[in-house]
Amino acid sequence: MKKEGEEPFKKKKEGDEKKGWSEIRLAVEELSLVKHEKVVSTLVFLSVSNLLLQVLDKIGPTMAVLRQDIQRNIERLQELYVSDPSRYSSLAEILKKEVSEGTARKAESHARAMLWLTRSMDFSIAVLERLEKNSELSLVQVVEDAYKDTLKPWHGWISSAAYKIALKLIPERKIFISLLMGKGQDYNMMKADIQNLVPLLQPLLNESHALLIKFGLDRLKST
Repeated sequence: MKKEGEEPFKKKKEGDEKKGWSEIRLAVEELSLVKHEKVVSTLVFLSVSNLLLQVLDKIGPTMAVLRQDIQRNIERLQELYVSDPSRYSSLAEILKKEVSEGTARKAESHARAMLWLTRSMDFSIAVLERLEKNSELSLVQVVEDAYKDTLKPWHGWISSAAYKIALKLIPERKIFISLLMGKGQDYNMMKADIQNLVPLLQPLLNESHALLIKFGLDRLKST
């Protein structure tokens, strides 16, 4: 027989346990509960974007420009979602609305917010994958390689110049790794979390890219 107060205590205990988790492990937990379908949930997309934003924060103030852009894009999408959760429950509906209105390509559109959040997630995952697979690479090299493969093709000269300045201020690899690890984690546990995260996140990214291609928004660049 269940005693009074037993269930609330259990939930509190589970919540307390997650307090020490790294952002990577929290993202794994979030995505492991998602049933992958062709419809990309706006809420899941925003939740994972927020967690990966916190991963970028660990690199420090060097990523301030990128971080501010990501934060603004998250807030922009979040405001739209909150205004009518049932209508904007999927990213497809948001894109469909703006394309039909002719506003999708505008600088402050929600479509552009989704586009740059998707690219930022590509960058974050590229950083984590290289960190996990190449133990000899410095963090500067990891970030530089990830940037060239994900964000650089879409950045204009202003964004590229800001990145070059940021690259000179990136901390040492071991400092970044220590900040990434959750409470009670070691390096091997962190590597395992990254290995778990990538296959869970990839379907979400694939569907996001497919949507952007479908609506002809995948080739947009920044200044």
